[in-house]
Amino acid sequence: MDATVRPLRIPPEMAIYAEKHDIFHLVQTLVRNVMVDKPEDPIQYLINFLKRDRFDGKFLLLLFISVLAKKLCEHTQTIHITFSDILKDDSDLSRAARQYQDKKQKIPKDFWSQLIQQRLSKPDCIRRGWVLEAIPKTQEEALYLQEAGITPDHVVMLEAPDVVLIERSSGQRIDPVTGDVYHVTFMWPESEEVAQRLETPNTLMPADLIAKKLQRFHTEAHALKCTYHSCLKTINADQPHVDVFSQVLNYVRTPRHSASPYTPRILLFGPPGSGKSLQAKLIAQKYGIVNICCGELLKAVSADESHMGELIKPYLESEQQVPSSIVLRILTERLSRMDCTTRGWVLHGFPQDVEQAEELQESNFIPNRVFFLEITDDIAIERVTLRGVDPVTGEWYHSIYKPVPGPEVQARLRFNPRHSEAQLLKRLKEYWNHTADLQAFYPQAVHINADQDPHTVFESLESRLVGRLPKILSNQETFES
Repeated sequence: MDATVRPLRIPPEMAIYAEKHDIFHLVQTLVRNVMVDKPEDPIQYLINFLKRDRFDGKFLLLLFISVLAKKLCEHTQTIHITFSDILKDDSDLSRAARQYQDKKQKIPKDFWSQLIQQRLSKPDCIRRGWVLEAIPKTQEEALYLQEAGITPDHVVMLEAPDVVLIERSSGQRIDPVTGDVYHVTFMWPESEEVAQRLETPNTLMPADLIAKKLQRFHTEAHALKCTYHSCLKTINADQPHVDVFSQVLNYVRTPRHSASPYTPRILLFGPPGSGKSLQAKLIAQKYGIVNICCGELLKAVSADESHMGELIKPYLESEQQVPSSIVLRILTERLSRMDCTTRGWVLHGFPQDVEQAEELQESNFIPNRVFFLEITDDIAIERVTLRGVDPVTGEWYHSIYKPVPGPEVQARLRFNPRHSEAQLLKRLKEYWNHTADLQAFYPQAVHINADQDPHTVFESLESRLVGRLPKILSNQETFES
């Protein structure tokens, strides 16, 4: 009986299917919403949630214009909520809150958050989502909302210079029928009927009081920005309200960044000396993904005395190229293991031509990031031919970039015959013969100037790695920029 413990493998098509249909994000959203809303019947809640429009609608709108808030709700089919609306509800909590107001007392914050939670737990808000206008106004209120499990998907804060806000305040007009606020210059109603009934609000404040109120707001605004930094969009309100609304709508329609495990699958191409091995190592170390060098993988398999190892050993010992079909079998077995499937991988040294790239894709190992590290042949020759290894310590040295520490090490330095200029020129010619076709096969690959400090190169790579990875990718599809 074979007692060998074999590595657990997950078919790669499972991970690709999950990304294609956004399964991870869907499950995350379902769990988050059921824990926040705490329905009495979780199963029926989840069924109803899956039946609803997939547009997520949970927004906070701070220092917002009521007309724009209502317009946003019309476009997104969400529920518009203000605190004055909540107080009008016919509930025990709302009646108790009105008693506080009648006595000119502040509503306790825990009581205040219960009022909002009660409103947001109603079927219309659960089914369609909601827009909270000017709630919360302070960081303390924001923290109470968080404790109550009220977490918006998007937060919008409108900002403008104080002089503009003071000027706008003096030009405000109110619709006595709807309570909507307009402005004589910046936002006049489209309806002539509405325009004719506009009135100057009784609560219009003098400029000095408005300035003091704005000062208090600025103090709280900074704290609110810190509280909601992960989902906050600040929009310049000193522009036509049509442009402001367009920016708000575009933002709330943008899916919030997901922490779902979109697995990175990275290909690194580049001529000898471009730094593929170093960059793959840096990526793997920082992001915890599996670093696979095809050449090193073949050596490891050859050394393990398996059937496959015995099969490829003669090729490696005679420095002949291992047949692509065998390389692909070894590589797909490695890429199918649990660590690669769950953590992702960065692969270099394969594919070397379009035929191998097609075989890799047909095996359902489809990269969602492809990079070409670019250097000139002169730089490659300088980097490769002048480096040697200390057989005692295993340390690599370079005549220019990392000189040996002394004559003793210099005397025992060994140079790889493959690193001779003649051999290198052959390898460079082989690389360039296939590069144009590979670049055509991966048309949206990112090209990185590798003739820079290694950490600068890594920063360029990293800037294209962060963020949510694309869901679907093939040789004809585009990559997320």
